[in-house]
Amino acid sequence: MSDVVFLFSGQGAQKVGMGKDFHEVSDTAKAMFAEADEALGMPLSQVMFEGPAEELTRTSRCQPALYLHGLVAAALLQERLPDLKPMAAAGLSLGEFTAHAAAGTFSRAAGLTLVARRGEFMEEACEATTGSMAAMIGGDESAVKSLAEECGVDVANFNAPGQIVISGTEEGIDAAVAKARESGIRKAVKLKVAGAYHSRLMQSAQDKLAAELAGVEMIAPSIPVVCNFGASVVSDPGEIRAMLEQQVTGSVRWTESIEHLIAQGHRVFIELGPGKVLAGLVAKISKDAVVHSVEDLESLEKAVLELG
Repeated sequence: MSDVVFLFSGQGAQKVGMGKDFHEVSDTAKAMFAEADEALGMPLSQVMFEGPAEELTRTSRCQPALYLHGLVAAALLQERLPDLKPMAAAGLSLGEFTAHAAAGTFSRAAGLTLVARRGEFMEEACEATTGSMAAMIGGDESAVKSLAEECGVDVANFNAPGQIVISGTEEGIDAAVAKARESGIRKAVKLKVAGAYHSRLMQSAQDKLAAELAGVEMIAPSIPVVCNFGASVVSDPGEIRAMLEQQVTGSVRWTESIEHLIAQGHRVFIELGPGKVLAGLVAKISKDAVVHSVEDLESLEKAVLELG
């Protein structure tokens, strides 16, 4: 247990019922959910536990929901395993903020407000633009980059080898999907999303978030946190702000982020969030990695047994 890495989920992993069983059995979880509801001035926990799915899926709701769920899962795991001390952390897109909160870069409350505002800004940007995204399956990185450039869209996520997501205008994404096969990409799938995340269409959200980040007190993280935009560890608060800001319109370099952690000697990862999405991606990136996923009471108990 002396060398584990915490991984935190990104948008899209949310599901109705997330965190409900934690709340039912744990005073720590109850307190964390109540604190969040009060801080946000809305019943976030009710949306998480009961839905409806349409409400939870809203960018302004799912981002604070996933942030809170990740931190609750981490707290309960460490309650059960007091000797469990992560040696590093990372998170997919939104999850990078959760990773920083877990590492003490900013307070849990400050991070919650920050991700709630981020979600609002991104939702506003989605409503003000006509954007879409598509998954490019089975194509190499250079081919996808060239296709994106040709169609005037951006590469949003390098999720795993052969699994890259592009993002941009509806017209640009449609053109890229149509041309994917001739570019040597095995399969292109248009995604059901509210907008063009991690693309130039999110510029208004990035600009607004920059102002919010400037007002958040930050210190150097207690453990290394790998940033999405640079796929490297940053510890200076000014650099952290820049990475969290640029991530909004920039590419999520998840493959390189995990490869960086593997190169540092890390092999055991704990995914804190719903759906085992990150476990699937890490398995595609490295055959040497072991991922324990914690999303509910059952998986928490399983992780405690395996790690203890």
